[in-house]
Amino acid sequence: MKKEKFQYVCQSCGFVSPRWLGRCSECGEWNSMVEEKVTSPTVKKRSSAGGQQAVSPVSLAHVESSRETRIRCRSREFDRVLGDGIVPGSLVLIGGDPGIGKSTLMLQEGVALASQGMNVLYVSGEESLSQTRMRADRLGVNAEKLFLLPENNLENVIAAVEQNQPQIVIIDSIQTIYSSQLESSPGSISQVRECANQFLHLAKSRSVPIFLVGHVTKEGYIAGPKVLEHTVDTLLLFEGDRNHFFRILRAAKNRFGSTNEIGVFEMTDRGLVDVSNPSEIFLAQRKADISGSVVISILEGTRPLLLEVQALVSPSNYGLPQRTATGVDPKRLAMLLAVLEKRVGLRVGTFDVFVNAVGGVRIDETAADLGITLAIASSFRNQVITPNAVLVG
Repeated sequence: MKKEKFQYVCQSCGFVSPRWLGRCSECGEWNSMVEEKVTSPTVKKRSSAGGQQAVSPVSLAHVESSRETRIRCRSREFDRVLGDGIVPGSLVLIGGDPGIGKSTLMLQEGVALASQGMNVLYVSGEESLSQTRMRADRLGVNAEKLFLLPENNLENVIAAVEQNQPQIVIIDSIQTIYSSQLESSPGSISQVRECANQFLHLAKSRSVPIFLVGHVTKEGYIAGPKVLEHTVDTLLLFEGDRNHFFRILRAAKNRFGSTNEIGVFEMTDRGLVDVSNPSEIFLAQRKADISGSVVISILEGTRPLLLEVQALVSPSNYGLPQRTATGVDPKRLAMLLAVLEKRVGLRVGTFDVFVNAVGGVRIDETAADLGITLAIASSFRNQVITPNAVLVG
């Protein structure tokens, strides 16, 4: 009997080692090596290429140019991020923290598309039929053409797609789907990579849009191999604080649209609701008569946003002052503090500095630097900035 061979695969970067390592020599992560059975080359070849026909190259000049009709969504904010609708045959990955609203958004959109007469297949690898129905009742949604499939096996999911011929497929989530042709556990590097490739082939061959719901790690990256992000056509990231009502949907990659657009939603007891005027919502509860509060303007795609930036500067009781930033890059905050100390003469080196972008928005634009620095100076000197001023620069 032939002896089985095993290898150890890093769950962060996919590095393969013949022996166990406490720390991955490729990415430096600790305790990330997981044992996997080595599959024979014949099995790998059959599982990846089985059933596929050879395709001949075609000249670009002979390819017919046709504009695909995009599928409109219920949510205008979702449409905006996708690039004005769903492209047939696209593979879309939606990632975010647990409880941020990924499954809620996909269930709402699935019901809305089914209400338009489209057959939608919702594959739930984390919930039973009754649990999914309970969530739909809580959201107040229902549709005759939304079909639920509580399944984790990849081959069974593909068979269900071929049998029912849906026009939209939702997989919740990609980390729970596994292929029986691989020995590794669901969520491992090899399983996620294989399942993503099979779904990609399914979407392209049948021109069916497939949405994959994905979990993120504590560092904020999509759980699984980096190749997963390269495989999909569109990568959407759900951002926001679970303690707040607002959610930001941002496109990190989009082959069919802009990556600069964002969608703003409000989490209510009836699910996610579009926010057509985010600036009004972000500034609704602002108190204008306190120091350390300013209003800045940033550009997200084609839409300008007005945000409140709050800063708190207080004497430090410890040897090393704290530097805490929410929604702002900590390294950029450190640079701005250095500029204030060097060029302005504001001695904040012995003070704790806390900066917060209200609403859960992440500020990447350098035009917000003036507002951040003035918020810090306002709190340091306890002077109120003009309430009606909007700072840009």
